[in-house]
Amino acid sequence: MIKLHDLQFVPFIAEDEITTAIDKLAVRFNQDLEDKNPLFIGVLNGAFMFASEVIKRFKFDCEVSFVKMSSYQGTQTTNQVNELIGLNEEVWGRTIVVLEDIVDTGNTIEVLSKLLTDKGCKDIKIATLFFKEEAYTKKINIDYFGFKIPNKFIVGYGLDYNGLGRNLTEVYQLKSSNMTNLVLFGPPGAGKGTQAEVLKQKYDLVHISTGDVFRYNIKNATELGTLAKSYIDKGQLVPDEVTINMLNAEVDKNPDAKGFIFDGFPRTEAQADSLAKLLDSKGADVSAMVALEVDDEVLVQRLLERGKTSGRPDDADENVIRNRIKVYYDETAILKKYYQKEDKYFGVDGVGGINEITDRLSTVIDKL
Repeated sequence: MIKLHDLQFVPFIAEDEITTAIDKLAVRFNQDLEDKNPLFIGVLNGAFMFASEVIKRFKFDCEVSFVKMSSYQGTQTTNQVNELIGLNEEVWGRTIVVLEDIVDTGNTIEVLSKLLTDKGCKDIKIATLFFKEEAYTKKINIDYFGFKIPNKFIVGYGLDYNGLGRNLTEVYQLKSSNMTNLVLFGPPGAGKGTQAEVLKQKYDLVHISTGDVFRYNIKNATELGTLAKSYIDKGQLVPDEVTINMLNAEVDKNPDAKGFIFDGFPRTEAQADSLAKLLDSKGADVSAMVALEVDDEVLVQRLLERGKTSGRPDDADENVIRNRIKVYYDETAILKKYYQKEDKYFGVDGVGGINEITDRLSTVIDKL
């Protein structure tokens, strides 16, 4: 994720994909324009990178010119096109290829096409690297395009946001997500499971328990579940890549979610990095790590009391309980520092009634 001025942008199209698309366009230009001695006209400022790459790949005689036109302020089109730099080359009777960085409404194309037609050009071809087909309102044919993209604001590869971003060799789209994504932690007996259910309902979030996800995939013999089981059967740790792919599948099942509660993941810095990359690819990020804080002696007594009815042997042995608590703190100490560096760690007092603890958690979440 990158930040330009006051806005955040997330990766959209990689540099190698752009290069491949331009290579394919160049093949078509060389086939269609071999004997035409075309005049390539790049529309500034945005098309300078696209134009230079196209012209480098053109194998025959051609001329190059540029015009400067604009219709954007910030992230919105003004619907008014102003020609800032005119065309000096003779265009009468010639084949013209207009090179645009992006075509959305088509206002710039319409004005430029009329200008060229009035000057008597023989043929006008429109080529754009990015084409927002759903936003296009004109009848002029787009002869060549590299990508059809959704009607979202993008930067990079010549495209800018208020002057910044043109030099990026990859393309980023505006981060529009307002998702609330929580990493919920708490030692054994802290009531994390109870609070996860309450918060899920209160904030309309999707609760993803890593343990539940593993059990579901293994029970249903999914491809990932079968792979995970093969490691477990050998007494080996399941690789982070398998776990993150399972979580990715869960996230993808809920494309309209307002956010997620991640329970049981991450456990290491590497896993935290993987989760950050996963959410980044969805145009989101981790909003906060929220940890329920409860005194060890209170936890021990809670779990021993729970063990009287839960039937879980690990709730009945005090030594086992204390070791579980120690393991928890050993693991979360690393993550606490990780999220503290990002100002995303929030410790919440986990002692009291359920509603009382929920109120404390809500105070944190409401401020995110």
